[in-house]
Amino acid sequence: MTVHPAQLVGDGVLPERIAGRTNLYPHVRYFGSAALTPHTDGGFSEYRAVRADQVRPLPDGVGTELGALAEPLAVALHAVARAGDLRGRTVLVNGAGPIGSLVVAAARYRGADTVVAADLAAPSLAVAHAMGADDTRDLTAGDELPRDVDVVFEASGAPAALGPVLRATARGGTLVQVGNLPGTAAPAALGDLVTREITWIGSYRFVEEIDDALRALRDGLDVTPLITHRFPLARAEEALAVAAAPDSGSSKVLLRLSGA
Repeated sequence: MTVHPAQLVGDGVLPERIAGRTNLYPHVRYFGSAALTPHTDGGFSEYRAVRADQVRPLPDGVGTELGALAEPLAVALHAVARAGDLRGRTVLVNGAGPIGSLVVAAARYRGADTVVAADLAAPSLAVAHAMGADDTRDLTAGDELPRDVDVVFEASGAPAALGPVLRATARGGTLVQVGNLPGTAAPAALGDLVTREITWIGSYRFVEEIDDALRALRDGLDVTPLITHRFPLARAEEALAVAAAPDSGSSKVLLRLSGA
């Protein structure tokens, strides 16, 4: 099984304009989150008590490794859904970390014709290519972002990327902001948002797309290239260090909770 990590705190009632969009509920306990006090523990343990409505059985043929990726894949599927119909369209994903690479896979799964991935790290671009990117752009090697792209997903969360990403978006195109931007003031060149009449959309976590993720995995969506390292639970500290090190070449680092 896998688990939907969100639990609403309170009556769960939302205004009519966002009815059903539980990811926008103002008070949510989320596994591993420090947003509320006391903080919500994550899942780095062999046993974890959860509410029955958070449990999702794994489909036949989907093992626990893939099940562990259902939650981040749900984030990517939610972002792709925010962009509308991608069938036959050209897509740019700026930022090829785990979520960005999953957006690449989700965009292909939802019918995008061409997907370009851009990043500052060659290992991340290799993962994005394995996840379905037709073209990759290494921005540290002098590559440039493509121009006039129908739909762009900004997955780096870097304010400095906003200007170039807006310029890469076609006039009248759509930019989906997936990467979390800083909560403090940061300079960014945003002029093209107005002069190119770009639709800039935010994407936050997911609603029930974890069910869509499990169906996609059941249907054969291959996200295994995302898993670059595996560690037993006893080596969790080392696993976290590898995941955080910019030179480790890691994408998704998994813990085997059995302790083996």
